[in-house]
Amino acid sequence: MTGFSLSDLEATIHERAHSGDPESWTAKLYARGMDKAAQKLGEEAVETVIAAIKGDRQGLVSESADLLYHWLVVLGIAGVPLDEVLAELERRTGRSGIAEKASRDGRD
Repeated sequence: MTGFSLSDLEATIHERAHSGDPESWTAKLYARGMDKAAQKLGEEAVETVIAAIKGDRQGLVSESADLLYHWLVVLGIAGVPLDEVLAELERRTGRSGIAEKASRDGRD
């Protein structure tokens, strides 16, 4: 098991986003803004679903990594720290998924 965490990835993304490095994909995504970052997140989500449906284990692993990366980029551009999302997940953990979903006023 690796010691690498989503928090480590979030820190790397933050560092690269503000590096000014013209060769950094992260810096380019940040410069292009939320619309492009969110578009990439959506593309990676679809590719992850396709890999899952196909039963492509390696594809699912690879696309999931891309999905998590782009998700953290979107959170970073939005100024939402990973800890805030994790706190929300922790808050929800004490309830059943059905009860939690019902409490969200019909949101899916």
